[in-house]
Amino acid sequence: MPGESDKSGLRFLGLGTEFAAGFVGLTLVGLWIDRTFDTAPWGLLIGLFIGLVGGTYNLIRGVMKSAAVDAEVDDGREEKG
Repeated sequence: MPGESDKSGLRFLGLGTEFAAGFVGLTLVGLWIDRTFDTAPWGLLIGLFIGLVGGTYNLIRGVMKSAAVDAEVDDGREEKG
C-alpha cells in the first residue's frame, strides 16, 4: 500500500525523537543537579548514563514492537493472497 511506508517512517521518526528527548532531558536534569547542589560532574554523568540507557531501551522496545506489527501485517497478506 502507498501510505504504509509513510506510517513506518513516521513511527521510526517518533522513536528517534523520543530517544533524543529522553537523552537530552535527563542530561539537562543532571546538569541542573550539578549546578544546584554543586556536585559537578556527577549529576551530569549520571544523567547522561541514565538517559542513554533508558533511551536505548525504549528505542529497542519500540523497534521490536514495530517489527512484530509489521510481521503480523505480512502474515495477514499471505493468508489472504
